[in-house]
Amino acid sequence: MRLPTAAHTDAPWRIHEVAPDFRVEDVWALATPGGPDDLPRLVDAMFAGRFPDDAPPVVRALWAARERIGAALGWDRPDDGLGARVPSLRERLPADLRMPPGGPDPAPFTPLYATEDEWVAETANRTVHAVLHLGWVPDGDGGHTGRMAVLVRPNGRLGAAYMTAIAPFRHLLVYPALLRGIERRWREPAARPAAR
Repeated sequence: MRLPTAAHTDAPWRIHEVAPDFRVEDVWALATPGGPDDLPRLVDAMFAGRFPDDAPPVVRALWAARERIGAALGWDRPDDGLGARVPSLRERLPADLRMPPGGPDPAPFTPLYATEDEWVAETANRTVHAVLHLGWVPDGDGGHTGRMAVLVRPNGRLGAAYMTAIAPFRHLLVYPALLRGIERRWREPAARPAAR
Protein backbone atom coordinates (compact mmCIF):
# COMPACT_ATOMS: atom_id res chain seq x y z
CA MET A 1 0.00 0.00 0.00
CA ARG A 2 1.31 3.43 -0.93
CA LEU A 3 1.85 5.75 2.03
CA PRO A 4 2.10 9.54 2.32
CA THR A 5 5.57 11.05 2.21
CA ALA A 6 5.27 11.95 5.91
CA ALA A 7 5.33 8.23 6.79
CA HIS A 8 9.01 8.41 5.86
CA THR A 9 9.96 12.01 6.63
CA ASP A 10 8.44 11.97 10.13
CA ALA A 11 10.34 8.82 11.18
CA PRO A 12 13.75 9.19 12.85
CA TRP A 13 15.70 7.51 10.03
CA ARG A 14 19.45 8.09 9.78
CA ILE A 15 19.08 8.60 6.02
CA HIS A 16 17.73 12.10 6.75
CA GLU A 17 21.18 13.24 7.92
CA VAL A 18 22.95 11.45 5.05
CA ALA A 19 20.78 12.60 2.13
CA PRO A 20 18.98 15.82 3.10
CA ASP A 21 19.16 17.06 -0.51
CA PHE A 22 17.21 14.06 -1.86
CA ARG A 23 13.42 14.19 -2.17
CA VAL A 24 11.17 11.35 -1.15
CA GLU A 25 9.64 9.99 -4.35
CA ASP A 26 7.64 7.03 -3.05
CA VAL A 27 6.82 5.32 0.26
CA TRP A 28 5.20 1.88 0.46
CA ALA A 29 4.02 -0.30 3.34
CA LEU A 30 4.98 -3.96 3.00
CA ALA A 31 2.84 -6.85 4.21
CA THR A 32 5.78 -8.47 5.99
CA PRO A 33 4.77 -9.04 9.62
CA GLY A 34 7.62 -10.12 11.85
CA GLY A 35 9.60 -9.60 14.99
CA PRO A 36 11.98 -6.83 15.99
CA ASP A 37 15.06 -8.54 14.49
CA ASP A 38 13.65 -9.47 11.06
CA LEU A 39 15.04 -6.63 8.94
CA PRO A 40 17.76 -8.88 7.44
CA ARG A 41 15.00 -11.31 6.40
CA LEU A 42 13.20 -8.43 4.65
CA VAL A 43 16.38 -7.52 2.77
CA ASP A 44 16.70 -11.16 1.68
CA ALA A 45 13.05 -11.20 0.55
CA MET A 46 13.58 -7.98 -1.39
CA PHE A 47 16.46 -9.33 -3.44
CA ALA A 48 15.93 -13.12 -3.48
CA GLY A 49 13.59 -12.92 -6.47
CA ARG A 50 14.47 -12.33 -10.06
CA PHE A 51 12.61 -9.08 -10.66
CA PRO A 52 11.35 -8.40 -13.27
CA ASP A 53 11.48 -12.04 -14.45
CA ASP A 54 8.88 -13.02 -11.84
CA ALA A 55 6.63 -10.03 -12.65
CA PRO A 56 3.60 -9.97 -14.97
CA PRO A 57 4.32 -9.73 -18.74
CA VAL A 58 3.42 -6.03 -18.95
CA VAL A 59 5.99 -5.17 -16.26
CA ARG A 60 8.65 -7.30 -17.98
CA ALA A 61 7.87 -5.47 -21.24
CA LEU A 62 8.17 -2.06 -19.58
CA TRP A 63 11.45 -3.08 -17.94
CA ALA A 64 12.86 -4.31 -21.26
CA ALA A 65 11.74 -1.11 -23.00
CA ARG A 66 13.48 0.99 -20.34
CA GLU A 67 16.69 -1.01 -20.77
CA ARG A 68 16.59 -0.57 -24.58
CA ILE A 69 15.86 3.17 -24.33
CA GLY A 70 18.56 3.61 -21.69
CA ALA A 71 21.10 1.77 -23.86
CA ALA A 72 20.17 3.75 -26.97
CA LEU A 73 20.39 7.10 -25.16
CA GLY A 74 23.42 6.20 -23.04
CA TRP A 75 21.63 6.72 -19.71
CA ASP A 76 23.24 3.78 -17.89
CA ARG A 77 26.90 4.01 -18.85
CA PRO A 78 29.41 3.43 -16.03
CA ASP A 79 30.77 6.96 -16.41
CA ASP A 80 27.33 8.31 -15.46
CA GLY A 81 27.12 6.27 -12.25
CA LEU A 82 28.39 6.36 -8.68
CA GLY A 83 31.90 7.67 -8.28
CA ALA A 84 31.87 9.09 -11.80
CA ARG A 85 28.99 11.50 -12.43
CA VAL A 86 28.10 11.69 -8.74
CA PRO A 87 30.03 10.85 -5.58
CA SER A 88 28.70 8.00 -3.50
CA LEU A 89 26.76 8.90 -0.39
CA ARG A 90 29.28 6.69 1.42
CA GLU A 91 31.48 9.81 1.54
CA ARG A 92 28.82 11.52 3.72
CA LEU A 93 28.35 8.72 6.23
CA PRO A 94 29.10 9.44 9.88
CA ALA A 95 31.72 7.17 11.44
CA ASP A 96 29.18 4.85 13.11
CA LEU A 97 27.57 3.98 9.73
CA ARG A 98 30.75 3.34 7.74
CA MET A 99 30.81 -0.45 8.26
CA PRO A 100 29.59 -1.99 4.98
CA PRO A 101 26.23 -3.75 5.48
CA GLY A 102 26.01 -7.50 5.18
CA GLY A 103 23.55 -9.23 2.94
CA PRO A 104 23.08 -9.07 -0.80
CA ASP A 105 24.91 -6.89 -3.31
CA PRO A 106 21.95 -6.14 -5.60
CA ALA A 107 23.10 -4.54 -8.85
CA PRO A 108 22.42 -1.86 -9.98
CA PHE A 109 22.23 -0.81 -6.32
CA THR A 110 25.28 -0.51 -4.09
CA PRO A 111 24.63 -1.18 -0.38
CA LEU A 112 25.33 1.91 1.72
CA TYR A 113 24.65 1.13 5.39
CA ALA A 114 22.52 -0.92 7.75
CA THR A 115 21.26 -0.38 11.29
CA GLU A 116 18.85 -2.48 13.34
CA ASP A 117 15.90 -0.82 11.59
CA GLU A 118 17.30 0.54 8.27
CA TRP A 119 18.97 -0.97 5.21
CA VAL A 120 20.00 1.51 2.53
CA ALA A 121 21.45 1.24 -0.98
CA GLU A 122 22.09 3.74 -3.78
CA THR A 123 22.37 3.84 -7.55
CA ALA A 124 23.01 6.53 -10.14
CA ASN A 125 22.72 6.95 -13.87
CA ARG A 126 22.37 9.88 -16.24
CA THR A 127 18.82 10.63 -15.07
CA VAL A 128 18.99 10.39 -11.26
CA HIS A 129 20.93 9.54 -8.13
CA ALA A 130 18.53 7.31 -6.17
CA VAL A 131 18.37 5.77 -2.71
CA LEU A 132 16.44 2.62 -1.80
CA HIS A 133 15.52 2.69 1.89
CA LEU A 134 14.10 -0.36 3.65
CA GLY A 135 12.81 0.40 7.12
CA TRP A 136 11.59 -1.90 9.87
CA VAL A 137 8.82 -0.32 11.95
CA PRO A 138 6.53 -1.29 14.85
CA ASP A 139 3.11 -2.28 13.48
CA GLY A 140 1.06 -1.10 16.48
CA ASP A 141 0.10 -4.67 17.46
CA GLY A 142 3.35 -5.71 19.14
CA GLY A 143 5.08 -6.78 15.93
CA HIS A 144 7.05 -5.11 13.16
CA THR A 145 6.69 -4.72 9.41
CA GLY A 146 8.59 -3.32 6.47
CA ARG A 147 8.48 -0.03 4.64
CA MET A 148 10.16 0.83 1.38
CA ALA A 149 11.00 4.38 0.39
CA VAL A 150 12.69 5.67 -2.75
CA LEU A 151 14.54 8.97 -2.52
CA VAL A 152 15.89 10.74 -5.59
CA ARG A 153 18.01 13.63 -6.72
CA PRO A 154 17.17 14.12 -10.40
CA ASN A 155 19.93 15.13 -12.80
CA GLY A 156 18.65 18.44 -14.14
CA ARG A 157 15.68 18.80 -16.44
CA LEU A 158 16.29 15.38 -18.01
CA GLY A 159 16.04 13.68 -14.63
CA ALA A 160 12.98 15.65 -13.54
CA ALA A 161 11.19 14.93 -16.84
CA TYR A 162 12.16 11.25 -16.62
CA MET A 163 10.78 10.87 -13.09
CA THR A 164 7.53 12.59 -14.08
CA ALA A 165 7.16 10.43 -17.20
CA ILE A 166 7.64 7.11 -15.40
CA ALA A 167 5.55 7.93 -12.30
CA PRO A 168 2.29 6.38 -13.55
CA PHE A 169 4.08 3.17 -14.60
CA ARG A 170 5.90 2.93 -11.26
CA HIS A 171 2.76 3.46 -9.19
CA LEU A 172 0.31 1.36 -11.18
CA LEU A 173 2.46 -1.50 -12.45
CA VAL A 174 6.09 -1.75 -11.38
CA TYR A 175 5.95 -1.20 -7.60
CA PRO A 176 2.80 -3.28 -7.06
CA ALA A 177 4.43 -6.22 -8.90
CA LEU A 178 7.70 -5.78 -6.98
CA LEU A 179 5.90 -5.63 -3.63
CA ARG A 180 3.76 -8.70 -4.39
CA GLY A 181 6.98 -10.61 -5.08
CA ILE A 182 8.55 -9.48 -1.80
CA GLU A 183 5.41 -10.37 0.15
CA ARG A 184 5.12 -13.77 -1.59
CA ARG A 185 8.73 -14.63 -0.70
CA TRP A 186 8.14 -13.41 2.86
CA ARG A 187 5.27 -15.89 3.28
CA GLU A 188 7.15 -18.89 1.83
CA PRO A 189 7.39 -21.48 4.61
CA ALA A 190 10.81 -22.64 3.43
CA ALA A 191 12.21 -19.11 3.38
CA ARG A 192 15.90 -19.06 4.21
CA PRO A 193 16.93 -17.57 7.52
CA ALA A 194 18.48 -14.15 7.06
CA ALA A 195 22.18 -14.07 6.22
CA ARG A 196 24.03 -11.92 8.73
